[in-house]
Amino acid sequence: MNYECLICQVKALQKRMDKYEIAEEKRNKIVSQAISTIAGIDLDKSFSPEITSNILREMEKESDVKDPYGAEKKESNHALLARYNEFRNKVEGSEDKFDTALRYAIAGNIIDFGPTHHFDVDGTIERVFQTTFAVDDSEALKAEIKKAKSILYLGDNCGEIVMDKLFLETIGHPNVVFAVRDQPILNDATLKEAREVGLHKVATLITNGDNTPSTLLHRVSKEFLEIYRSADLIISKGMGNFEGLMDENDRRLFYLMMIKCPVIGQKVGAEKGDFVVKQSGN
Repeated sequence: MNYECLICQVKALQKRMDKYEIAEEKRNKIVSQAISTIAGIDLDKSFSPEITSNILREMEKESDVKDPYGAEKKESNHALLARYNEFRNKVEGSEDKFDTALRYAIAGNIIDFGPTHHFDVDGTIERVFQTTFAVDDSEALKAEIKKAKSILYLGDNCGEIVMDKLFLETIGHPNVVFAVRDQPILNDATLKEAREVGLHKVATLITNGDNTPSTLLHRVSKEFLEIYRSADLIISKGMGNFEGLMDENDRRLFYLMMIKCPVIGQKVGAEKGDFVVKQSGN
């Protein structure tokens, strides 16, 4: 983390209290506590998604709303599923099915109800087919998929998981485990939404045992950690998962994401808005 992450956390408080329908008389206390927590963070030893999770769980204690982004999750899944055949036909009609499906999967990463909450799905899809990846380890990823006996795919947001399904359907690997969050957090996918879009037809579904919008190995379940350690290849979607794993230096890890903030961009050598396929250690 750096100071920009702290500013982002503070800016998001108002919107998140609205989503949790926090009563007005409780807001002063919640904001005061959250800012005190944020102010005491050791930037060198903290993960932004973990801070997000901790703040949201405190809001949840003061709210009857347990899945504040439930409507958005459902809407984004339905919207992308309605166009699934359109996307699949483009993949099937392309010269390079792997590259086309991969680009759809990365474009899906734009669907995010985090602090910025502004995205253009059609514009992003159009752009992903007109630009090169700012970091492009896609050929290495393709080669590793062919060699891998087992793949662990770390899911991210709803809507986006429809594109992940298309990518997994395209590569047709027989042994993929798809991991989601254990409980609702922001618009991240849980088992419920993963099943709704049919991901169980192309992968074995599991949770990572945690409620953080990331993959933090010190917080995940023992069962997930065993699968993580034994996988031949790990495909990590989105910035949240990247933030939790970026220091692993594990060649099995490939990050697929769109850069949504300059802090992450600096860490991967890309600009905000760029598309990235990055192998850990490169």
